[in-house]
Amino acid sequence: MTTLFTNISQLATPAAGPQRGAGMGQLHITENAALLVRDGLIDWVGPAAEAPAAANTVDLRGRAVVPALVDPHTHAVWAGDRLADWEAKLSGATYEEILARGGGIRSTMRATAAATVAELVALARPRLQALRDSGAGTTEVKSGYGLEFDAEIRMLEAVRELQAEFELRPTLLIHVPPETGRAEYVQGVCKELIPRVAREGLAAAVDVFTEKEAFDVPETRAIFEAAKANGLKIKLHADQFHAIGGTELACELGALSVDHLEASGPAQIAALAASDTIATILPGVTLHLGLPAAPGRKLIDAGAIVAVGTDLNPGSSPVFSTQLALALAIRLNKLTPAEALTACTVNAAHALGLKDRGSLSVGQRADFAVLHGADWREVAYTLGHSPVTEVWVQGEKI
Repeated sequence: MTTLFTNISQLATPAAGPQRGAGMGQLHITENAALLVRDGLIDWVGPAAEAPAAANTVDLRGRAVVPALVDPHTHAVWAGDRLADWEAKLSGATYEEILARGGGIRSTMRATAAATVAELVALARPRLQALRDSGAGTTEVKSGYGLEFDAEIRMLEAVRELQAEFELRPTLLIHVPPETGRAEYVQGVCKELIPRVAREGLAAAVDVFTEKEAFDVPETRAIFEAAKANGLKIKLHADQFHAIGGTELACELGALSVDHLEASGPAQIAALAASDTIATILPGVTLHLGLPAAPGRKLIDAGAIVAVGTDLNPGSSPVFSTQLALALAIRLNKLTPAEALTACTVNAAHALGLKDRGSLSVGQRADFAVLHGADWREVAYTLGHSPVTEVWVQGEKI
């Protein structure tokens, strides 16, 4: 089955494979382009005047095409809300005060742990639809609001149900330690939770939040070793508030990505630049919490592989648009439009261990976004309204 997509004003794409440093800004841009899809894969791409014949033709009516976006970091499954926390913070309350009132992340964890799988599915579906409407063809979704093992499993089961409707990559997130019994909890994660998740095929990777307020480096190493022993990839939340060695550990152990990086300094930037671990920046957190922006410009200039995600969650980044995260990375993290597109496509795919998407190159999956306008830069320029009119996954309109 072949389909030729014609009348493309501009087709803009990074090359296949993770792009690092200056390579992130080097897009292939074809004017008056066409795209041939065979059995869900890209079979040919080039000027329309040179296009081969195909059994079917789709006229894209003079609009621009870019790879479908990939969101490599979301917490799209949760119950409850954090509106009272947000208002209290705006009034000057500290996070410790909010926690003392019963708010903060533990309020989300209580609400999520009390929800059924069906309730979690119903709550997450419109969030994932919003991300897809913004151009996301593939979205990562983490657990991490369950704490109790059965609640974590229910979160991942909700993601599995939603995979019938969306292209999702599930991640087991070890997020917040319990208030008592910390050592026993970490041991249970390593000996019980991770093996169960791997055995039931509920996640592709294990993520850990490594911070002064969360898990330390030795605990993270033990969890990572358990993940790898059970055939799961590893990812990391690190350097959001303090750089305590998590980034260096992730690079040492070959993690897919290190995410956040707002507190990263020269040592962490150098470690990422010298590794194949993806540096995933999350500008929505900077916007919502007022944190310093992750050093996106310095990371790229040092030669790192940089990705961008929404970090969609109720507490620190209520960003329901992958395209908006792309646009914010330009304003807040100082990426160029071309670098931001690369960060939200092929590099984001590699942050999830996916080598078959993110680039409109021969042999890649035919995952692409059609914009409203004729210039690809609209995907990086637009704020507050999605410039994406259609998303195609494996050559099928979704």
